[in-house]
Parts: sequence; structure tokens; C-alpha cells
Amino acid sequence: MKKVMMMALMAAAATTAFAQETVVKEAKKLLTKKDFDAAAQMLTPALTSSETLDKAAAWNLMTDIQFEKFSTIQNENVQNQMNQKAVPFDTLAMNTACYEALKAAVECDKYDVLPNEKGKVKIRFRQANQQRMQNVRLNLINAGLYDYNHKNLDGALAKWALYLESPASDLFTGLAAVSDVAQDQYRSEIAYYAGLVAYQKKDFANAEKFATMAAQDPKKAAEANEIMLFSKKETMKTKEDSLAYVAMVKNLHKENPEEERYFNLLMEYYTRANDMKALSDWADEEIAINAENKMAWALRGEALMNARDWDPAVEAYKKALEIDPTFIQCVFNAGVCLNGKAIDLKDKLADKNTGGLTKANADKVKAILHDAREFLERAKELDPDREKVNWAYPLYQIYYSIGDKAKSDEMEKLVNAGK
Repeated sequence: MKKVMMMALMAAAATTAFAQETVVKEAKKLLTKKDFDAAAQMLTPALTSSETLDKAAAWNLMTDIQFEKFSTIQNENVQNQMNQKAVPFDTLAMNTACYEALKAAVECDKYDVLPNEKGKVKIRFRQANQQRMQNVRLNLINAGLYDYNHKNLDGALAKWALYLESPASDLFTGLAAVSDVAQDQYRSEIAYYAGLVAYQKKDFANAEKFATMAAQDPKKAAEANEIMLFSKKETMKTKEDSLAYVAMVKNLHKENPEEERYFNLLMEYYTRANDMKALSDWADEEIAINAENKMAWALRGEALMNARDWDPAVEAYKKALEIDPTFIQCVFNAGVCLNGKAIDLKDKLADKNTGGLTKANADKVKAILHDAREFLERAKELDPDREKVNWAYPLYQIYYSIGDKAKSDEMEKLVNAGK
């Protein structure tokens, strides 16, 4: 009985394998008739079936089908152009066949290099596929552009990704014109647009991957680095992610000190993190690199100001103002710091019982307030309409504290009008 069962199983397996080979033969007949879509549909199940005995041949047949479809449509268009006939042709079908042909050829090569039943490797299809796939691969550039122009971002990314990744396939082994990416004059441009499309699709992993390729070309580095940075920025979740992002920006900032965008990205990161110690440390790093960086001095002042370390904060703002006397935010902040210093000193010197000040101590406070007033009045001159800084309230406080009633009343009106 067991013998009968084994024979039945063997017969069933042979029947299935025969059925798959019949499918392949039928697909070949349909290809001969140039019924490309029917041939591809007929063949597709055999490509993944475990019963297909020769997968390399099956995938090569799919390569033939798609290549013939691509070539036929392409040749029709060329003939129409030569004959000056404005006959429409199926661009989408041609581009899809182009893409599917190269995919099938790459897959064919994966099976073509496997040992046969005798344990030997005999590569049968690579040479022919190498030659015809060179032209197919180049056509993926325009195929992706067609999709991009027709708002098909998935199609554009798929075609450009295949263009960029296929040289690493064993299919192109020994064919330097493709496998040596240094010879590819289009690579960096296509990699940049592939990265851009991936970013638009929020596929940040591919955006970073293709932008990294593009950045290897100095001419595309600045644009590609921007995609890389914003991709990393979008995917920051852990502390390690944040550190990796900052390290990348700092490295690019070091390599390209003239590019303001990297400094600005770091400034945005540190200010949003609301970590004044980290902000202060970074500002010090920037000052050590370039003591003429007014923004670094301003950021150092901001960190010290938040820590209520008034004197060093004012000194930092003064350094920024030595570089740019019209830096209105630093003028204003220096005045605010001195006002804060005066308030703190008043609280420190006030009588614990009455809250009053001796004349000597009141004069000390007023001296600081007069310095604060100078900065804030200067801010008023630079920004009379308070478009950048609102100097009215701190000036009101100062005028009131030093007993200048007329000016304190004037500032009070402005403050109340702004409510």
C-alpha cells in the first residue's frame, strides 16, 4: 500500500511540474504572436511556483516578454517620428515594460547562478541580458520622469530606485559601463530626485539613502545634505537619534562653515530643546571657532540671561553689538538684563522689616537702572514701532523706579494701548 501511495505522489508531482512547463510553452507561443500582456499573465504563476523546474529560464522568458513589449512600442514611436507621423503611442505601457524587463532580468540572474542538479554553475542568460538591459536601464530615467510629471510618486521612486540599485546586481558583473558607478554621469542627479521624491512620500529611510548617494557628488552635496538632514530630523525619536542628527549637522557645519543653514539648524535644535546648558556650551564652541559670530554671542547671552547670570549675559550681548551695533534683540536684551540685575540688587539690599533702601543702596540700584535705560532707549530708537522688540513695559518699569513720572506715564499709555 505504501508503495502505491508513493507512486501516486510521484505521479501527482510529475503532473504538476508538467503543467508548469506547459504554461511556459504557452507563454512562449503568445510571445511569438506579440500578445505580450497575455503571455505575461500566463507565465506569472510559474515564476513563483515550487513546481517550476527551471526558474532561471522562466524569469528569462518574462524578461523576453517585457523587453519585446518595450522595444516594440519604442520602435513604433521612432518610426512615427522618422515618418513625421503624429501617432500617439502608449508611453505608460512602454515605461512599465521597461521597468518590468529589468526587474525580471535581475531576478533571472539570481537563479542563473545557482548550481544545477550536478552541483555545477553554468550561467546561461547573463551575457545576453547584460547587453540589452543597458538600454532598458537608461530608459528608466525618462520613465521615472514621466511618472513624476504625472504625479505618480510611487512609480517615479520605483523606477529611479531600480536605476540606482541595479548596478549592484550580479547581472552587471564585469560590465564596467554599468557596475562602475563612477562612470555614471546621471547617477547623482537621479539619486537627488529619488531622495526628494522619497522625502515627499515621507519615506525617510529611502530619502536618506538616495540623498547620501547624491551627496557624493560635490555639485549636488548641498541640496542632498538638506534632504538627509530633514529626513533625520523627521525620524528623531530617541536621544540617540537626536545625537546622531546633531553630529551630522555639526560635521556638515564644520566642513561647510560658509553655509548658514547648518548653523541655523543647530540653533533651532538647541533653542527648541530648551536646554540652556547645552545651548551655552554650543555657543562657546561656535565662539571658539569664530569669535566674530554675532549669533553665537547672542545665544551665549540668552543662555546666561535665562540663568539670571546678568553680568556675563550683558557682556555677551555687548560682544555681539561690537560686531553689529544694530542687532536690536541684543540691545533690548542687554537692557532687560540690567533691569533684572537692578531688581535683584534691590531685593537683596532692601531692609528686611520695611523693604526700604538707604540712600547709598538706592543710588547703587539707580546707577544700574540708568545703564538699562540707555540700552532700552536705544532699542526704542532702532525699533520705534516695536516690530521686533517690545521695549515699552521694561522702560515703564525703569522710568517709574527712577522717578521720571512724565516718561513713565507715557510708557504706561503705550503698554495699556497694546493690551
